[in-house]
Amino acid sequence: MQHLIVRTRSAADLDRCVDALRVVHHAAAYPLNWPADPHQWLTPPRLLQAWIADGPDGAIAGHVAVQRTLNAPASQAPARHAELSRLYVTPAARRRSVASALVRDARSWAAEHGYDLTLNVTDEHRSAAVAFYEASGWQHSHTTDADWTTPDGRPVKLRHYILDSRDA
Repeated sequence: MQHLIVRTRSAADLDRCVDALRVVHHAAAYPLNWPADPHQWLTPPRLLQAWIADGPDGAIAGHVAVQRTLNAPASQAPARHAELSRLYVTPAARRRSVASALVRDARSWAAEHGYDLTLNVTDEHRSAAVAFYEASGWQHSHTTDADWTTPDGRPVKLRHYILDSRDA
């Protein structure tokens, strides 16, 4: 994407991030359940760092965050883990390497701070997110039941991934 700037998100960016998230939610149902407080959802208590991608028109093109994990995978116990989360790209910015640029900055930050990254993604057949992560080197470790449901009450399965950020 021409003139794409990935930078650390500031508190002043949050309203624009919520506006972009609303567009993504209406277009692609992400997040699956609209949060009661989208500002808080974008700033979870375990937040370590967040980035945005500014498009050429100054609009938010994408967002990603890294947060402390609650439970590291047992097979990776000696490593420090952080979770990649809240990754979204607006429909107008898709297919322009925005997600790749955001994840690249998050991976670099994680490597600099000694973290291996994990992530959870809904287990959907032919999911673009699953395809993106697997093509980007993330390794599927296991699948679990989420502790939340779809808007219509159906259960949700989560695919869990790990990425050794030292390979970044």
